[in-house]
Amino acid sequence: MSTALEHAHTPVADHRSGRAGAVRRFVGGFYLFTAGVNAGMALADPEVYREFASEAFFSFVTNAWQDVVMSHPVPWFAALAAGELVLGLLLLRGGLAARVGWAGVLAFQVLLMLFGFGFWMWSLPVLAVLVPVVWRDWPRLQQER
Repeated sequence: MSTALEHAHTPVADHRSGRAGAVRRFVGGFYLFTAGVNAGMALADPEVYREFASEAFFSFVTNAWQDVVMSHPVPWFAALAAGELVLGLLLLRGGLAARVGWAGVLAFQVLLMLFGFGFWMWSLPVLAVLVPVVWRDWPRLQQER
């Protein structure tokens, strides 16, 4: 008799795990898409981001945005696009890389909330969907290599 708890593989659990993988691939593709959008917008007209932090909850966020990011926007938005690209690729890669990608995506959503209430209206529903997906996907990613 074993005292270890074993993870039951039921059709419902397997279906949810498979669905979590599909959501992971969708989110990975979405991050690749947004990387392209942010890179394109930064190259076309970086001033489009000028007021991005105007509704931030903390003045240090608004001040840093204006004084640091908007003083040299193209390199900063290139870095943002590169980060989104990396997160997307990590999620699409699967395995342990996807765990890093999931952690980055969740952190990105939480940090986005520093920019004001409007971002909460986006990030809270996204987190409400993604946290349970990550919870289901996480154990399976340990087994993938």
